[in-house]
Amino acid sequence: MANRDDSDRAGGKRGDDPRALATASDFDPEVLRLFDQYVHGLLDRRGFLERAGKFAFALGLTTAGLLDALTPRFAQAQKVPPSDPRLAAEYVEIDSPRGYGKVRAYCVRPAKGPKKLPAVLVVHENRGLNPHIEDVARRVALDRFIAFAPDALFPLGGYPGDEDKARELFQKLDQQKTREDFAAAAQHQAGHGNGKVGVVGFCYGGGIASLLATRLPELDAAVSFYGSAPSLEAVPGIKAALMIHLAENDERINAAWPAYETALKSAGIDFEAFTYPGTQHGFNNDTTPRFDEAAAKLAWERTTTFFNRTLRGARAASTGKK
Repeated sequence: MANRDDSDRAGGKRGDDPRALATASDFDPEVLRLFDQYVHGLLDRRGFLERAGKFAFALGLTTAGLLDALTPRFAQAQKVPPSDPRLAAEYVEIDSPRGYGKVRAYCVRPAKGPKKLPAVLVVHENRGLNPHIEDVARRVALDRFIAFAPDALFPLGGYPGDEDKARELFQKLDQQKTREDFAAAAQHQAGHGNGKVGVVGFCYGGGIASLLATRLPELDAAVSFYGSAPSLEAVPGIKAALMIHLAENDERINAAWPAYETALKSAGIDFEAFTYPGTQHGFNNDTTPRFDEAAAKLAWERTTTFFNRTLRGARAASTGKK
């Protein structure tokens, strides 16, 4: 087990267009804190605009312009186009009798090569299956995994194409049913490919990844990017290997980490945890200014190496599955 800080950083330059502020360093830390509250439903749009107004003025922006500068740029950040000939992608539906009844997911795999590949469940943030998470699923598939990315908003009509509307819809979900939908998706994938399944989640999805690790003995590996901790009482039941990525400047999530880390160590869980200095919550999301290129690159390399070790047969020989 490990818990390490990483000091390699990459800076970014502010563009000439103030609507395209490039990095977290272009914003006052208080703006990023307010934006995090807004994104996670702790502050409404009006509240954000009122409190962030003075910072917008200092940047030569309107308050609406400041919010726009923080809004995801899906097309600009896309790394793998949907039509990439190296991949075979489709939308599928599976049964979820204990959840909402049906789960709709974006399933992507290499177009050529072995059919029996490990599966990786890709769990989105609190806005549903947006274009960024679909792009992440394609990146996973290019690393020779079957990527399976459910849309929690499917019972309410699916991702609506607008981040604000998606957040509003997300608050209407019955989270008990939604958690069952993700469990059904993971169990479905455990019966496909080479029989091994992992999960990677971001923000809300990071919390789901940790939750599934406490619930599903068939889960082989779970990676959480700045996700909430599971119930500490459930930690001893974890059978999967864990990898946890934390942002340094993330009070909301990091407040629970010391107790979670203690519980993992006490239970003898196979885990690695990394904190990335200078980063913000959401540092892996390359559609927003909170993206940190160096930290995201390192975290993704670690994640891919981890899944190769745990899902392609090497883990049992090296550490033994608990």
